[in-house]
Amino acid sequence: MQKFSGKTVYNNIAMGPILVMKNEDEPVVRLHAEDPQAELSRVEAACEQAKEQLQVLYDRAMETVGEESAALFEVHQMLIDDDDFQEAIQSAITDDEVNAEYAVQTTGESFAQMFAEMEDEYFKARSADIKDIAGRIVRNLQGRADVDFGSIEPSVIVADDLTPSETVRMDKDKVLAFVTVHGSTNSHTAILARMMNIPALIGVPMDLDALQTGMTAIVDGFAGEVTFEPDEDAKAYAQKRIAEEKEKAALLQQLKGQPTVTPDGREIHLYANIGNVGDLNYVLDNDAEGIGLFRSEFLYLGRNDFPTEDEQFEAYKTVLETMGEKKVIIRTLDIGADKKVDYFNLDEEENPALGYRAIRICLTQPEIFKTQLRALLRASVYGTLAIMYPMIISVDEVKQIYAIVDEVKAELDAEGIAYKDPEQGIMIETPAAAIISDDLAQVVDFFSIGTNDLTQYTLAIDRQNNKLDAFSNPHHPAILRLIQMVTENAHKYGKWAGICGELGADPELTETFVRMGLDELSVSPSMILKVRDNIRRTPYKAD
Repeated sequence: MQKFSGKTVYNNIAMGPILVMKNEDEPVVRLHAEDPQAELSRVEAACEQAKEQLQVLYDRAMETVGEESAALFEVHQMLIDDDDFQEAIQSAITDDEVNAEYAVQTTGESFAQMFAEMEDEYFKARSADIKDIAGRIVRNLQGRADVDFGSIEPSVIVADDLTPSETVRMDKDKVLAFVTVHGSTNSHTAILARMMNIPALIGVPMDLDALQTGMTAIVDGFAGEVTFEPDEDAKAYAQKRIAEEKEKAALLQQLKGQPTVTPDGREIHLYANIGNVGDLNYVLDNDAEGIGLFRSEFLYLGRNDFPTEDEQFEAYKTVLETMGEKKVIIRTLDIGADKKVDYFNLDEEENPALGYRAIRICLTQPEIFKTQLRALLRASVYGTLAIMYPMIISVDEVKQIYAIVDEVKAELDAEGIAYKDPEQGIMIETPAAAIISDDLAQVVDFFSIGTNDLTQYTLAIDRQNNKLDAFSNPHHPAILRLIQMVTENAHKYGKWAGICGELGADPELTETFVRMGLDELSVSPSMILKVRDNIRRTPYKAD
């Protein structure tokens, strides 16, 4: 039995087999092929395995994101069978007598370079596809096939760290808990854990090489501990605690359908934060009144090229139709900082959190922005849409955004495409926006305070650096004063203000936020009923 301590990002307890995820790539070296025919057979088997994997991904994508997005996996299957691609691999093995891994990797690199140098944009885009399928085949040859989260049993995910792209492709029904060596309390892994109501620990000093998939683990988010290969007494205690937490959750279920209103009659809108279409079930199951933050950048992650207008339209349409008349606030893409996407070709930056990200990309590459805005406006007729723009620091930025929105509306009008005029608001996540919120309130429809970034920028503490967790205080008086200022300035000009950062679900601050007069809180779906319970116990006006 081994026990390690870490930092808790969600309080719950779980027990089950572990799935060890290692991110390091194994180097491909050139070896002399003693038996070229055997190497050809290995390639054939690895290619068949890759096509089976892609079919699984295609079927899952058809269910969750629609036909257009799923088509990528069909393209990859066809590229594997491409005659030129296969002949080049076979030639490298038979003529040069090299091993299968080296033949596939060098062929992939050669073909990717060839496509990248073509003038036609379609063929240029195939360069990334070739790299992807070659990498998949090599991993299969090395016995490192991608984890099929649809086929595993429910497991505790154990990793050095998890990227947003990795969490996107997880089958969330199969994840019992997260335990990582690195990461931060505001990472997307942490956000996902809170949404799913599962325990998660970061900063755990475990040796991944000493752990094996299938070992049993107990993850105790209350104690901040993970125990590998627990004894029978520890297992019995964990089972008792798990049953107690399920009972508490059952009691909260009684709040479904109840209004989110203080004892003295003030109503507060209680919405949910989600990252993709597949999270809608969490929203509905937890009785959220709407969606206060749909992180649209997750449509851009885990792929090789920009999502098309139609792909985005289908995702937004699905969310709006599913929510019916309930409000859906979609944040425009927030790529950059910790959310890196290769095909954006972003330069390395010394301070990426302070760099080229979010609305700054949209305003300097308006063709990307306009594609998303077209998809959003087209989808607006299917529900109650509001659009929210991140990382705003000035009124001038808002005016530039509105000018682009007007261009998109004019294009849609000329094409005879119907749309509604949605509410347009901004995230308050920089001190600059908070300080000039009186000016901003005169040009936008609402404020949504992103407390994760507002905290890091106000305190000058990198939210991704867990070494600084001891210095980070989200309850810092400066943060609370900025939230109060933003709320008052919104109300001064007849606008509403809410919080969509993780601080909105902090039970120690529920009373503070209610007394401030915030109109809305948007939290992880798993926290909806807990926050509703707190609000229903908290008077708006102090005695």
